[in-house]
Parts: sequence; C-alpha cells; structure tokens
Amino acid sequence: MNSTPHKQERLILLCLAGIQFTHILDFMIMMPLGPQLIRVLHINTHEFGLLLSSYTFTAAASGLLAATYVDRFDRRKLLLALYVLFIVATLCCGLAPNYATLLLARALAGAFGGILGAMVQTMIADVVPFERRGQAMGTVMAAFSASTVAGVPLGLYLAEHLPRLGWRAPFFFIVLVSCLILYLGYRYLPPLTAHLGRGRPGNVFQRIYAVAREPEHLKAFFFIALLMMNFSVIPYIALYYTTTVGMTDSFITLVYLVGGGATLLTSRVIGKLADRHGKLPVFRWIAVLSFVPILVTTHLVPVPWWLVLINSTVFFILVPGRMIPGMAMVSAVAPVQVRGTFMSLGSSVQMLASGTASLVAGLIITRNAAGQIEHFNVVGYLAVGCGLVALWMAGRLKTPVAAPGEQDRPRG
Repeated sequence: MNSTPHKQERLILLCLAGIQFTHILDFMIMMPLGPQLIRVLHINTHEFGLLLSSYTFTAAASGLLAATYVDRFDRRKLLLALYVLFIVATLCCGLAPNYATLLLARALAGAFGGILGAMVQTMIADVVPFERRGQAMGTVMAAFSASTVAGVPLGLYLAEHLPRLGWRAPFFFIVLVSCLILYLGYRYLPPLTAHLGRGRPGNVFQRIYAVAREPEHLKAFFFIALLMMNFSVIPYIALYYTTTVGMTDSFITLVYLVGGGATLLTSRVIGKLADRHGKLPVFRWIAVLSFVPILVTTHLVPVPWWLVLINSTVFFILVPGRMIPGMAMVSAVAPVQVRGTFMSLGSSVQMLASGTASLVAGLIITRNAAGQIEHFNVVGYLAVGCGLVALWMAGRLKTPVAAPGEQDRPRG
C-alpha cells in the first residue's frame, strides 16, 4: 500500500493491538491461574509447566508451517482467518472437562494463536517506516500492558466470583472480546499485498531454507531465543508469591493490575525513546536494568506486601520493555518480500524458546513438604545469564539507521 496517513495508521495499529491483546491474554491467563488449576485439577508443577509449554511448542510448529504460505497471501485475509481459528480453540479451552482435554485445547490455541504475534509484527513493519517503528511497536506492545492491567485481573475476578465456571470463566471472556475485535479488524484493516508478485527462485521449501540460513537472520533468531528465556521466571511468579513469599491469591490480581497499569504508561515512552535515541542503546539500558527485578523476584523471602508490589511493578516495566526496541530491531533485519516468512520463523523460535524455558524451569524448581517453591533462584541466574548474551548479540544485528528528520517513505 502507499504511504499510510497518520490517522489511518493509528486505526490500523489499534486493530492490531486488539488482536495482540487477546492472544497475549490467552497465553498469560494461564500463569496466574496456576494455583487454582493445580488445586482444582489435582496436578503438580511439572504438569502445569506442560500446560504452558504445550501452547508454546505447538505455536513454534505452526510458525514453521506458516513459513510455507505466509508470504503467498494478502496479510489481512490470513490474519483474520487465523484469528477465527484462535477464537474457536480458546472456546474449547473453556469447555474442556479435564486436564487431558485442556492440554489438547491449549495446544490448539497455541497452533493458531502463536502465529498471530508474528503476523501483527509483520504488518507493522509493512505499514510503519523504521524511524517510527519503535513507537508503533510500543503501541502494540501496550497490549501486553492492557492484558495485565485489565484482562488478567478481570479474568481472575471472574474465576473467583463465578464459582460455577471457575477457571473456565477467563477463556469465555477472551472469546467474547475477540469476537468484537474480529469485527473491527474485518472492517478497518486494509489489504496488504505489496509483497506478492515478487518472484523468488526455487520451491517453497528452498525459499524457506534460504531465509532460515541467511547469517543475519540466524543472528536475529538467536537474539529472539535469548530474550524469551525470561519465561523461565514469569510463569512461576504467581505460584512462588503464594506458596513461598506468603501472598494471597487476591494479591496476585493486584500485582497484575498495578504492573499492567505502569507498563501501559511506559510502553509508548520506551518506544519513543527508542526512535529518538536509537533502538540499540535503549535496549541495552533497559536490559541491564531488568536484571535487578529478575534477581530480586527469584530470591524473595516473606517481606511486606508493598515491597513485593514495588519490585513486581518494576519487573513488569523493564522485562517486557526490552522487547519493544528489541523487536523493532528484529523487524528490520529481513527485506519486505521475505518478511512474513522471516517473522513466522522468528515466531517459532520465540515460542520454542519460551516453551523450553518454562519447561526447564519446571524441572529445576521443586516443592518441599510445606508446599514452598525451592531452587527458584537458579532459574533467575539462568534468565540473567541469557540476558547478558542477548546484550552482546544485539550489537551484531544488522538494522537500518534512519536519518534525523527522515520523512515517511512510500511503502509497499
């Protein structure tokens, strides 16, 4: 499409942020539901970790499959079709009668929902010039904040106050919201077809292999994997707070409410800073600062609730905040004609890494006779170690440098 007027660009970003909101909420809601699912379904921490990783592993597989077709269709039609399938899979999660069925439904939700994030980031890169892409990524990444400040607390509230539905209620809530966003996306998202008709040699598998083996792309995939290793910590925070730090289930709702509210304010700020001062420098500063709340979180002992809340809020701001400049850099690595394939493969790497991280953490941490979590500090060291390597890799990514005051370029 031609250069997008700012008003239309904002409307497109709003629709994409809505899609991002629901599929992130669908993934995130499992984490604070952990204590309730373990209690109601009579499962252990390893089985809970499998519930989390089943989503991410099937999302990784679907990303590889999507790489065979994602650059062959209008991005709008493909995004909306995948979104419909995601809604159906999430409905199946809410209707699941037992652990085995829920595990299967989560795998289906991952298969369809996991690729949505890559599609959203691909469409942003197609529509928004690199010099403004940090702010655009910040807008859409604010969907993470919205899911934590509104979606997760409301989902937990419904789970606690609708006893006949219990843990199922959040999934039905996600389905209702998704149907509304589906309508908005159908009405306002424009066709994106400029990547079509740009012939590339070889069959589809040869083209995917060519994208996957490109050295610059491999660097980006490794960088994405390192960023996602923080998922060795995130899924078990609610469980650690309630079993070891002494917090209540209702306090977890407060953690997500305050942390999400803070990041809702800071996501766009981080994006603007990345556009103004450079994606790489801003990423490095935020990444280094994020090590503090990661280490504090994984070493917490029973302390006053307000100290826990301060740390968790800083965690919410900095740890996901790294993704804003980080993914802005990644989105610029591949040219437009292979960007969908590249981002689909990147989505597979992202989901595979996060699933592996949560699964490895589930094997590291144990529960003692009193039900408390042990060895969570080891998981924190693992996350920080990967973060240090990510700092080094960030400087090796090949990304364009926008000239100061550069105007919007016509974009295909």
